[in-house]
Amino acid sequence: MRKLINAPSDVVADALRGLAAAHPSLRVDPEARTVVRADAPVTGKVALVSGGGSGHEPLHAGFVGFGMLDAAAPGEVFTSPTPDQILAATLAVGGEAGVVHLVKNYTGDTLNFKMAAELADDEDVRVERVLLDDDVAVVDSTYTAGRRGTGATLFAEKIAGALAEEGAPLEAVAGVAREVNERSRSFGVALSPCTVPAAGRPTFELADGEMELGVGIHGEPGRERVKAGTAREIVDASLAAIDADMPLAGQELIVLVNGMGGTPLIEQYIAAGAVSDWLAGHGATAVRTLVGPYVTSLEMAGCMVSVCRATPDLLRLWDAPVETPALRWGR
Repeated sequence: MRKLINAPSDVVADALRGLAAAHPSLRVDPEARTVVRADAPVTGKVALVSGGGSGHEPLHAGFVGFGMLDAAAPGEVFTSPTPDQILAATLAVGGEAGVVHLVKNYTGDTLNFKMAAELADDEDVRVERVLLDDDVAVVDSTYTAGRRGTGATLFAEKIAGALAEEGAPLEAVAGVAREVNERSRSFGVALSPCTVPAAGRPTFELADGEMELGVGIHGEPGRERVKAGTAREIVDASLAAIDADMPLAGQELIVLVNGMGGTPLIEQYIAAGAVSDWLAGHGATAVRTLVGPYVTSLEMAGCMVSVCRATPDLLRLWDAPVETPALRWGR
């Protein structure tokens, strides 16, 4: 195992100390494992809280700031944050306007966020939970009952974050996050496995010349293993799977072409070009395209394509100013 770490047991705490050093405007607590927006709680504003296992950076801590999350609770690598962590993040940002929990559909996350919401209610903090389950690859997986939450998490954090910034009420902010999830689909492909530092070995094995279609962001099995293909073949398979579940013809789309952590940006742009070509050939239009490693899986090589069927309101909120460590425009 060759990783830029000090010790496997210290990976998350050390990374949080580095985040604090690089972004002093955030309130980072490496011991409590919380990342909080500097000006939180913001009076009269619905707060957004998310979290999950580390190893998917910049998700979620990299999206804390103006126009997105108010707080994040990073768990150990590929492990849900504890209810106490989530509660601490919730209480740090929650005010009279309430809190929206954005929860990826993984068993540990759903259970621990539910428990944290119940504890927050005991503290008179209202919480609305939004479950994100956009991955069309499999119905159930190693970590989930139902579909996994992946790229739609970024869409929901950005769009719901913008609406919260406008002062919308709790029900509206939670409602737009649910709308985004309903209008979003994702599909990922792995070209290599990744290694969890505490385990010291790859999470799965791929033979030479193979790729995993529909892989999960923890390395969970996908639909099938096939002969490794070109970027265009990978994109075609991904979008065909999405289109079969949610027809794309005639739709204007917000598109995320996401590197899984070990894919060079030049290759991600090759994939983005293939996405544009596929959509044009199938009567759909990418009205916004974001390319980069945003929802990663440590050093896994591969690509995930996520799409959200846009509306004028969703586009307006997507375009609204945002200022976080990993995403910023318009300010």
